[in-house]
Amino acid sequence: MADNKDALYLAFKAKDARFDGRFFVGISSTGIYCRPVCRAKQPKAENCNFYATAAEAEQAGYRPCLLCRPELAPGTSITDATANLVYRAARMLEKNCGSGQSLEETAKRLGCTGRHLRRVFTAEYHVSPIQYLQTCRLLLAKNLLTDTDLAVLEVAMASGFGSLRRFNDLFKKQYKLSPTALRKEMKEEKIHNGSITLALGYRPPYPWEEMLRFLAGRAIKGVELVKNGAYRRTVCLKNSEGKHLYGWVKVDHNPKKNVLNVTVSEALLSVLPQVLARIKHLFDLYCDPDEIHETLQIMNHIRPGLWVLGTRVPGCFNAFEMAVRAVLGQQITVKAASTLAARLSEHYGRPIETGMDGLTYTFPLPEEVFALGENLQNYFGPLGIIASRSNTIYELAKAFVQEEIDFDYPASPEEEMKKLLSIKGIGSWTAQYIAMRAMEWPDAFLETDAGVKKALQPYTPKELLKMAEAWRPWRSYATMSLWNTL
Repeated sequence: MADNKDALYLAFKAKDARFDGRFFVGISSTGIYCRPVCRAKQPKAENCNFYATAAEAEQAGYRPCLLCRPELAPGTSITDATANLVYRAARMLEKNCGSGQSLEETAKRLGCTGRHLRRVFTAEYHVSPIQYLQTCRLLLAKNLLTDTDLAVLEVAMASGFGSLRRFNDLFKKQYKLSPTALRKEMKEEKIHNGSITLALGYRPPYPWEEMLRFLAGRAIKGVELVKNGAYRRTVCLKNSEGKHLYGWVKVDHNPKKNVLNVTVSEALLSVLPQVLARIKHLFDLYCDPDEIHETLQIMNHIRPGLWVLGTRVPGCFNAFEMAVRAVLGQQITVKAASTLAARLSEHYGRPIETGMDGLTYTFPLPEEVFALGENLQNYFGPLGIIASRSNTIYELAKAFVQEEIDFDYPASPEEEMKKLLSIKGIGSWTAQYIAMRAMEWPDAFLETDAGVKKALQPYTPKELLKMAEAWRPWRSYATMSLWNTL
């Protein structure tokens, strides 16, 4: 950052949205740090210091700007960190900031020691993992205080602070004002209706209509609903005590502010960081479209319009749900697979009251499917699911329950795909598709897919695979762009 101050200041001066979330600006004359897109009066260059993360800016003594709101900045994509381990650690800290998970537990899940994680994390981000986690909690709390009417105690608990006193002390120390004083400064009255709404930022352009069209075509009746320009779904998540919580989420688009509005039922408040992390994954909010465009624009040399700047890869909210649906969709139409998944949810999911027409069930949990036993065909057969698919779904449920496959920020998606391929009934297409959508693998390529072959006629799968070598490491995005051309 110190070596590029002139270039970073020019990006800050231009309010260039491409750099949003890539760095933060600490302004020494005010003691405030901002996003590169902040519309406040431009400070002098000599008063600006630049930081890679919000946590680094806060550790340098700056407090977040109330105008541009650093908590709304989009995160970094998987190739932004020089160490993949550090990237995965940061994502896990964000997702679990409300769970009380220790650093040693995080390190164990990442396959390293706590000491090693602290060393590489500090070298990459210039703050310790604990300092990064503290900033995640503080910024989530600031978001809740600004955009909801939750009591300060509820904000403290939802953000992962163990006590109200600890939250108040740390908030005052870091931001130089109390949580209640911050809320008074915002002055806007909030309407309480049993839910909360927060904003999540992205880097434009964002193809909202294409994303909704993809999700609508694969929506599971009773579990998901795309209607009136918004995505809705039922949710079942475990809290830090292992208890299952049931609720719903709604996501819509605010293009003027480059954010998605996420409305969450209050029943999910104690697992809010999990919900937000899953929404970011589902809607690919960490994506850096310009970086991907640099590689994939060559697709337009084959035929104009094959690649579109801003293309996103839809992730998933529930990895087991998505994997099961991928298995159900083998060799049948997308619509037929959705019908089978809906029957599965109606018979083996849990009924839920959401107050919304069309959202009536949660998708069955892997432990619930696994508990039905190896003779799953006896249960799934009457729903129209053939025996081979039932057996594959049972093995998938077993893999989830026994944690044999890592679907959550795996260190090596290729290794996890090999494990998927060892399950009878899962071939290359299914393994690549699951890795692309569940594991956030940006380099999956489905050369045998009917849509990919149709978009690139008359090339053979072998020719397509050779052609796609030039699209690494973004072949998942190339696949999505090809599907979108159909």
